[in-house]
Amino acid sequence: MTEYLWRLPSRGDGRRARPELRQRGGFGDLHQVIDAAELAGLDGVLAPYDPLGEESWIVAGGALRATRHSRVIVEFQPAFGTPVYAAKMSVTLQRLSAGRLGWRLAVDTDEAEARSRGDRVSGADRYRRAAEFLTVARGVWNRDPVPAAGFRGTGFDVAGDFYDVIDGGFRGVLSGLPFPAVYLSGTSPEALDLSARHGDVHVFTESPDGPGEQLAALRARTGEIGRTVRAGLEIPVIARETEDEAWARAERQWREVRPDGPGARSLALGDGRWAGFDLLGYPQAIGLVGSYEQVARQLQVYAATGFDTIVLSGHPHIEEVHRAGEHLLFLADPAGRTLKEVAL
Repeated sequence: MTEYLWRLPSRGDGRRARPELRQRGGFGDLHQVIDAAELAGLDGVLAPYDPLGEESWIVAGGALRATRHSRVIVEFQPAFGTPVYAAKMSVTLQRLSAGRLGWRLAVDTDEAEARSRGDRVSGADRYRRAAEFLTVARGVWNRDPVPAAGFRGTGFDVAGDFYDVIDGGFRGVLSGLPFPAVYLSGTSPEALDLSARHGDVHVFTESPDGPGEQLAALRARTGEIGRTVRAGLEIPVIARETEDEAWARAERQWREVRPDGPGARSLALGDGRWAGFDLLGYPQAIGLVGSYEQVARQLQVYAATGFDTIVLSGHPHIEEVHRAGEHLLFLADPAGRTLKEVAL
């Protein structure tokens, strides 16, 4: 069964392609998207890190409170706080949500944006810090000293390049809970090495040549280390009853940002892949456009290639979440999404 997540909005719902024309937004609509994702049968939601958008930790906490079954992945950059602080927040959220929280680290952020929030770490040091961040977070999370009252000499100690912890570790009610699944991304050697050593799921994006080569590089690195890391793919979709309807929707949004010149189909890559999503306000350039059956077949191709986590997105979010649940998911993953008759 493939895991399907929905990327939540961080700056309005994306009804219009041009940002200045997006009128809907705010936490009221955000909660509707979260509710819709759970009702539609998705496995969870991703609260993205966006320096100009809603704070992902607040969104994730609200999503965990508003749902009963959905996994919630919070994306944040390691300079958000110390790994001990991030772990303390997360262990509390795990207690309140029966272990439904996951992490996605935004490691390779824009350098100017990093400096704007006071982060001086750059280049390959970002990945070294991320590795140490995860090492420390897991260390304090999994350390349950005995006896609980004996702090000194029984906890987690580390003297690293970025963090120093003496006698750390969660005790009592904060111990014994599952560590969040760690989602990572990137295609550089440093990014793949970080996932191979510390990740649970590595999330790729589509490329003109397809993501298969990137996946092979990850498999080679994890094979050298002796770990297994699941592969994910984050991809926007425009799916409708017919292919023509889907392209008509893409064309309407395309003409908002490109009123003149070639039409949307000029960026078609074949197999329903389209390379114009970034111009419509998506973080990814390449996504899928087509009928529900066409998009579902391509999602099945990804699953057969080895991607067992798919992060979908679509604008406007509320409507597209319902479309995905009602018309797309059971076609893309019939074994996992079709209700079975239960013998009484």
